Amino acid sequence: MDLRAYLQTALDAAYLAKGIHQYYQEKGFTQSSKSTPTDLVTQADHESEAAIRELIAARHPDHVVLGEEQGQDKEGAFRWIVDPLDGTVNYAHGFPFYAVSIGLEAHGEVVLGVVLDTARGELFTATKGGGAYLNGRPIRVSTRSTLVGSLLATGFPYDVSKDTENLTYFQRALTKGLMVRRPGAAALDLAYVAAGRLDGFWEVKLNPWDVAAGWLIVSEAGGRVSGLQGEDYRLGNRYLVASNGLIHQPLLDTLHGR
Repeated sequence: MDLRAYLQTALDAAYLAKGIHQYYQEKGFTQSSKSTPTDLVTQADHESEAAIRELIAARHPDHVVLGEEQGQDKEGAFRWIVDPLDGTVNYAHGFPFYAVSIGLEAHGEVVLGVVLDTARGELFTATKGGGAYLNGRPIRVSTRSTLVGSLLATGFPYDVSKDTENLTYFQRALTKGLMVRRPGAAALDLAYVAAGRLDGFWEVKLNPWDVAAGWLIVSEAGGRVSGLQGEDYRLGNRYLVASNGLIHQPLLDTLHGR
């Protein structure tokens, strides 16, 4: 398996998406809603995914793509997992915290991850066993060993009134005096854990395209990624906790009210 060739495909696809993001930021775009009025989708989402799919199909015609906007229509040993624009609400409001996220799963194992912050030009990459990088330089998770004083992030569903589960976890963290941010793009939240900018992150009701790339980047940067019960994370688990490893158990204990 030639990860270098696959990484180049992911990079080329990510920069294609970046160009589309920037084009519509300058030109203007139409938007509509999906599940709720705040679950937005724009021209940039649709066109970015279409461009990524076209590139992958041209270079790797036997591969499968799972994308946020078009789903997956066949099975295969190699599956690209794509969020063409993670943080669409941020993008639509000109809030510069959004990214394209591309992961590659080979025979059931995620082996490559790319998260490109298309507003700042920061490129986070990882390959299985090859480490994690930011703009080509190695990155590692933070070394903070106490939960108090750690900087954490989380996210919420589009309609919290109908899904309040994470409000309970959020309240438990806040009432312990923890510092929690809610930037609004899980792929970048995970990349920030990998780079040591955040010490931990949790979220519920996530999809594979939200986390496939970021999960690998955190792991390759020396961090820990688990489910909400502390079990090893598996793609498809909608509950995810990521950290530098040192604060992982205290964070889990806090979320569970222990």
